Amino acid sequence: MVTRGTTNPNRLRRVDRWIVAVHGGLLRTATSPLVADLGYGASPVTTVELFRRLRAVRRDVQVTGVEIDPERVLAAQPFARPGLDFVRGGFELPLPRPAVVIRAFNVLRQYTEAEAWAAWSTLAAAVAPGGLVVEGTCDELGRRAVWVALGAAGPETITFSARLAGLAQPSELAERLPKTLIHRNVPGEPVHALLRDLDRAWASAAPLRAFGARQRWIAACGSLAGSWPVQTTPPAGGPGRWRLGELTLPWSAVAPGPGVP
Repeated sequence: MVTRGTTNPNRLRRVDRWIVAVHGGLLRTATSPLVADLGYGASPVTTVELFRRLRAVRRDVQVTGVEIDPERVLAAQPFARPGLDFVRGGFELPLPRPAVVIRAFNVLRQYTEAEAWAAWSTLAAAVAPGGLVVEGTCDELGRRAVWVALGAAGPETITFSARLAGLAQPSELAERLPKTLIHRNVPGEPVHALLRDLDRAWASAAPLRAFGARQRWIAACGSLAGSWPVQTTPPAGGPGRWRLGELTLPWSAVAPGPGVP
């Protein structure tokens, strides 16, 4: 389905930064790496930004923006250049070879939960061996985001990311949960318990406000790691990532209850 397609420059900088830092090795070691940006919207600006950021890691990476709306594909053509192109397509991903990374942001919110699970399966089956899908949602300016990394076998990790200035409590990120989880943020579900405990850790770290929100977040993440399988070592975890307003856990920590894929 065609989405609203609204976007802004730097809206996806948080997830791009994470892809480069945490999974840059995929780009460095792959042969002729191809990256797909699925559903880039009415403007190709975030695809162009992704291309620039990935080229800093691998000079020969190919980035393809994929959109279902032919008018958007046509409007993006002036931005094409060697290594960057735009094609019409959907979840079937009309690409010349499997992508090592598929970024799909702000695409699945208008689908049902069952359709979102099906889309995850379709996309995960399309990546190159060892590759991943990064599917998530962010606000209009990219200040708050949640994304899931999926491999061929299914979801692997979930990452929460926020601009810490102005964050009243971490559970505000609940509105950015992926479609597969957003209706699961209710008592009895793991993701609800996680956000509850993260709020408590944030509240307990309130005395550190004098040193800034960053120090408070680092302390909250460290405290949460005492009871949840928070990633605490590089490249995905530890103070180096926490200071950026990130928190990554294995998907199994928040996976919905029995009977859900």
